[in-house]
Amino acid sequence: MNGVIEALHIYDEHNSLVLSHTYTSRPLSATYLLPLYLEHPIPRPNLIYLPNTNPPTLVFSLTHANLLFLATTSSEVEPLLVLEFLHRIVESFEEFLGAPLLAHKIESNYDVVAQLLTEMCDAGTINTTEPNALRDMVEVEGFMDKLLGGLNLPPKSAFGTSFGNSSAPSLISPTTPALPWRRANVRHTSNEIYADVVETLSVTLAPSGRPLAAFANGTIAFTCKISGVPDILVTLTGPSGKHNLKSIIDLPVFHPCVRLAKWKEQPGVMSFIPPDGRFTLAGYEVDLLPFTDGKPANSNNLKLPVNLEIKTGLGPTASDFEVRLQLNKVFAQSGTGLHNRGGGPRGGGFGLPPAGTPAAPSLHDLVVTIPLPADVRNLPEIRPSKGDATYNPGDRTLEWTISNKELAQGISSYALRCTVVGQLSEEDEDSDPTGFGFNATGRDYSYDEPYQDLPATTAKAAEKAPETGEEKDKRKAAQNKILMPSSASVSFAVKGWLPSGIKVESIIIDPRKSRGLGENVKPYKGVKYLTVSKGGVEIRC
Repeated sequence: MNGVIEALHIYDEHNSLVLSHTYTSRPLSATYLLPLYLEHPIPRPNLIYLPNTNPPTLVFSLTHANLLFLATTSSEVEPLLVLEFLHRIVESFEEFLGAPLLAHKIESNYDVVAQLLTEMCDAGTINTTEPNALRDMVEVEGFMDKLLGGLNLPPKSAFGTSFGNSSAPSLISPTTPALPWRRANVRHTSNEIYADVVETLSVTLAPSGRPLAAFANGTIAFTCKISGVPDILVTLTGPSGKHNLKSIIDLPVFHPCVRLAKWKEQPGVMSFIPPDGRFTLAGYEVDLLPFTDGKPANSNNLKLPVNLEIKTGLGPTASDFEVRLQLNKVFAQSGTGLHNRGGGPRGGGFGLPPAGTPAAPSLHDLVVTIPLPADVRNLPEIRPSKGDATYNPGDRTLEWTISNKELAQGISSYALRCTVVGQLSEEDEDSDPTGFGFNATGRDYSYDEPYQDLPATTAKAAEKAPETGEEKDKRKAAQNKILMPSSASVSFAVKGWLPSGIKVESIIIDPRKSRGLGENVKPYKGVKYLTVSKGGVEIRC
């Protein structure tokens, strides 16, 4: 696959063309391409093949901030390469134009955008995509350039020759290594290093509470504001140390700056020369499902911040269901530090660790989402012990939110009980809508009796035996069984805790390999941990 990218088109939320850039060949025009793309039903895939065009074309798409990016090619190309190229274009635009990325920013800064697109892709071949390298190649008009733009000043190259000969040494030292991800001559007044480890939790539980699947997808976001060219060594550790870290981390991915040979030699050790600023250092996946003698363990071994339990078919007519939420004691008590700074008995006092740290993790943004069947007409009674519960008939979802203030009170058990009502049956439709007794039993009171009386046996057979209260409750319970929820999911965020147990053991700057750092410079180092679960913990009924 030696295909090239032929063109890039950008459209706004109204499907109006914002920018069209042609790299090579004679690709489809932007006005002709958009209707062919919109013909496909939603959700549209990121790769669409148009066999009826001349020539047949592959269309790669990416939607970001109400902007549509379309890249086309008429030859075979690696799909992931083109899709990653579109993501790099978005990152570069936000780096140079600012976030959020809007259509008017692209139109008003076409000179910068054109330079970026030309440097990132040369004649259809992907070239330089690192923002730090693009900083040295793309000229951005600053405030002073705009202020002095009307003056007849000599070009920049004239200043370099007016004060010396043309063979003057370059400002960039020849000993500086050519790193595409780091700018040359980086200088910072405050030297700082930050590492943010973020994990996304995804757990599926059976009705018995047994975990069916449990994964944590982690990302290490690194921020480096160090002068010169630092050489950094980051060491990770697991719950039981560094010796089995290789068996815990699955599918690791790294920034190009990481030396893979060092990681293969010592799993958990990352050696690299970082880019300037914030970047994604590494990503990984961890299977949290523990096994003991070949049998899956209980969900308590996962040590989740919350445990969810659902009971359905409650009440005399089985029209109620109850959701119970149990918080882990560690997370329930640590939240008290948010509102008890005056030296209280639990968290927040002097001598106790602050909330949001590994010693005292804090739980935030707790939301329980319960999808309901389509036959549910309404929820007349919603009774939460704490928090606010609202039912959205359009989405047929019940959302139970517990605020951070209520979580900080130290309560570890919460409950929500609801009553469901199904669609109107024929008996309900024939019931008395006014309440005055008319048509209360569903009978027709029009006079249509025959002139002669029927025999007594025929009359008894014609009459229907009245339904007892017990039989009526059983019939309603059977009808309400299909109205019960089949699952519930929990969303939350935890500061200072990771489900995988992975931690950053140390961040070391090697003074022998680093350049331009300066003597007696001790950068400030900080590490934070965050777990996010957007409906990731799901229990089935």
